[in-house]
Amino acid sequence: MQYGEFANLYDILMSDVDYDAWAQYIQSFLPYGCSVCECACGTGEITWRLKKEGFNITASDISEEMLFVASQKCRGMGLQIPFVRMDMRNLSLHKPTDAVICCCDGVNYLASDDDLLLFAKSAYKSLKDGGLLLFDISSEYKLSQVLGMNTFSYDSSDCTYIWRNMYDEKSRLCEMNLTFFVKSCKGYDRFDERHLQRAYSVDEIKKVLEETGFCNVEYYGYLTKKAPTAHEERIQFAAVKPQ
Repeated sequence: MQYGEFANLYDILMSDVDYDAWAQYIQSFLPYGCSVCECACGTGEITWRLKKEGFNITASDISEEMLFVASQKCRGMGLQIPFVRMDMRNLSLHKPTDAVICCCDGVNYLASDDDLLLFAKSAYKSLKDGGLLLFDISSEYKLSQVLGMNTFSYDSSDCTYIWRNMYDEKSRLCEMNLTFFVKSCKGYDRFDERHLQRAYSVDEIKKVLEETGFCNVEYYGYLTKKAPTAHEERIQFAAVKPQ
């Protein structure tokens, strides 16, 4: 299961992420006020920021729980944003959009070459001519060396988790097993989630995008317009559907 009960805790555990800087970075690629389809929107932290900056955004995710958290959050801000349950491998839009974006390593959840190709084709089909595809990945270095075979933990008065990782060099899959203990009226409730992410090289992704038909494929280090370093943990891709 991915992002079930975890959806209600996601923002707490991601509180150290600078979403303001991230949203501004995404904006730097986009024409002001353009139409945007966001894949794997999660709890909507990028979504509402782009909406407030004047972008016409439709947000999607495969997790109903994530969509519920995101829609409740944005409704509380008085923002009217369509939240739609969609698989990023099979996007279904009423009309082509100016940009398709995916933030926070959603593409790593595409665990096979076929899944990556389906996403690229789906995004290509969903874009206007001249439209832009933007997404980031957790790098091969991060999944294999930083997360790798390591265990992490978090502890507060309301929630504790243990995060155990296993990386397989052959399949390049990182299995993440999370155990949560959440404070309740009965003491603490336990739940478990398993996440699986695939490591992709820059060359693999660039090849798939170009074979799909995208041009001007570029990639950058996180929050920069510079080439990624050898130890870059997050890599941003940008590609254009030809006119």
